[in-house]
Amino acid sequence: SQSEQQILSSKLECVQSIKDGVLAEATCTESNLVKPFPQKGNGAKTQTQSSLKLFQVETETRYSKVDSKDLYVTSMLYEREETEREVTGGEVTELVWKLCLAHGASFETEDLFMTLVFQLRHLSLETLKVIWQRSSFKCRDNWQPLIDALPSCATEACVVLMKEIIASGEVEEDKVEYFFWSFSFIPKPTPGMIESLAPLLKSPGASQSYFLGITALLHRFCSACDSCDGVPAVQSMMKTLEKFLGGNCSVQDSEQLSKMQLVLKAVGNAGLAATSLAPVLGLCASLQTNPMEIRLAAVQAFRRIPCSVRVSDLLPAGD
Repeated sequence: SQSEQQILSSKLECVQSIKDGVLAEATCTESNLVKPFPQKGNGAKTQTQSSLKLFQVETETRYSKVDSKDLYVTSMLYEREETEREVTGGEVTELVWKLCLAHGASFETEDLFMTLVFQLRHLSLETLKVIWQRSSFKCRDNWQPLIDALPSCATEACVVLMKEIIASGEVEEDKVEYFFWSFSFIPKPTPGMIESLAPLLKSPGASQSYFLGITALLHRFCSACDSCDGVPAVQSMMKTLEKFLGGNCSVQDSEQLSKMQLVLKAVGNAGLAATSLAPVLGLCASLQTNPMEIRLAAVQAFRRIPCSVRVSDLLPAGD
């Protein structure tokens, strides 16, 4: 049958010449024969010849001498010279337009995008809101530069704006997932970020990314704070999670079971902040009427809680 016929025949031949361990010359001939209808002719054939030849070898590496006092040790984090002048909303809006007009993945586009990220870090929430109203449009290729830049901004103003964008439902679900994923990597979370994001846990459409992204940010905050359990924003979030647990994690159907497993995973994700929930977790794990999946998830939720809480005292021996 025709499907069994070979439609494309290709051939590549190369001759290489090596001298003193170095490739001196290479000549290649490539031919391609396309025969869509073999029974009606020979088809179309292309032939390409290429040749590379070594002309010279530089024996010395040319470089300019650098004064040792200009050298310094630093980390591999991206560095950028900070500007002392004030960044305006108009500049950032214009920058978004330039990104839209830039062609694909180029050095120009990369530089413009990094400039956008660094400029966003200097703006207040009020200015960011104005920029969002002006620059929430999509470029020709359906790209929204501002949406992609916000997760790398990592300031409290940017996080609050991201929260408002999520709550408004103005962006696609995959971008919402991207937002929550980025919360795990914010280097210096603030109480204001936690306070702003906490209400999202109560939203009807709260998915796994909501719970895990927000509690990952909470864990990072508490890891850098001596007494995070005394921060009102942290207390408020843990009260919200405690209400979901319902005192002993009891569930009535498979839907509640799935949601309870997610909440317990989020509690474990919260780390030090979850210390106050240790007694409830102990009840969830020891209650024999709870499904085994819930009891196991409750035990796993202790994973970041300090040993000083005495987990063993909360779980009855032999249970």
